[in-house]
Amino acid sequence: MPEISATSEDTRIYEWCILYPYLLGQKEEREFFKEVEDLFSEVGATMVAKDLWGRRGLAYPVKGAKEGCFVIYHFEMDPSKVREVDLALRIMKGVLRHMFLKPPKHYQILKFSEKYEQWLKERETTEEVKTREQEEKVQEQVARKAKRQAKLATERKKVKEPALEAEDLTQKIEELISDDSLHNL
Repeated sequence: MPEISATSEDTRIYEWCILYPYLLGQKEEREFFKEVEDLFSEVGATMVAKDLWGRRGLAYPVKGAKEGCFVIYHFEMDPSKVREVDLALRIMKGVLRHMFLKPPKHYQILKFSEKYEQWLKERETTEEVKTREQEEKVQEQVARKAKRQAKLATERKKVKEPALEAEDLTQKIEELISDDSLHNL
């Protein structure tokens, strides 16, 4: 993205955020953008960047609207013309709210809309998160069960080994008892 730096001493870069109703059709939206951009060109401003954020819910109703669309402009313009543009935007039809600020020098313009779209593609949906968590839980349960079974098998082997010795011992005792030479004594 471009780095902001004014080209001359009498111009500065300003960031303008404009909120407008989201119920505008494509044609009305294009006309609205053209009207806003014409306003800036009338005062000699040069557009550096335009970022359409799209439809967003509002924290509180603005002129009766609970949702609106945002557009962020970066214009290079004469500071003496800011007030003129501000007043014109206040009375412009279709502008619910607007705000401007002067970014610091060497400010990097990042397109929020592009970053947001990238984030949407990369994020997990709530269902995917639940599914993944359930799978991890099942895997953990399977691992615990396998450990328990391995432990039981080891304990059984330890128990069986003495039992085999007892059987051998019993056989030897029976052999001795059945031996006739012992009975004659």
